[in-house]
Amino acid sequence: MPTKTKPRLTTADELFEQPADGYRYELVAGELRMMSPAGGRHGRIAYRIAQILGNHVDANQLGVVFAAETGFKIEEDPDTVLAPDVAFITQNRYEQIEDDTAYLPIPPDFVGEVTSPSDRFSRVESKAFAWLDAGVKLVLLVDPQTETIHAYRSRNNINVYQSSETIDCSDAVAGWNLDANKVFKS
Repeated sequence: MPTKTKPRLTTADELFEQPADGYRYELVAGELRMMSPAGGRHGRIAYRIAQILGNHVDANQLGVVFAAETGFKIEEDPDTVLAPDVAFITQNRYEQIEDDTAYLPIPPDFVGEVTSPSDRFSRVESKAFAWLDAGVKLVLLVDPQTETIHAYRSRNNINVYQSSETIDCSDAVAGWNLDANKVFKS
């Protein structure tokens, strides 16, 4: 009986050294996952979240906001590197990072992910759970199609907000309340 050979796992260092080919990749338990570039609406909404968050963080000197393409190494051996659309790390946690030129070795405090029309909800939710398992305090899954935001604080604490609502995000970003309407406005 033939034996199945396990595929070779990729490390975070190998992913980091990979030449640019026009695609984004994430690494999940050592396996590369190719992600096509985001569409216009996705990019606009991700920018709005980053802008609103960045204004609050800068005004209150709370820490550092990261835009898409920033990799966070959240598991080792096998490695998992995820790149959210928007992320935040408090200042005191950020100052503990010795080298920020590679993938960041700690999970963010906050993650914002904008879903694409081609995303399967089960896969997006699985990614939210991976963030939570790594120690992220709040994950927002933003759905442009339905103009809803799913707020994940734990596997058992998930709330869905409509575009007319405000989300209290202060458990992850001190004093921050996100007006969902501002996220979806043109």
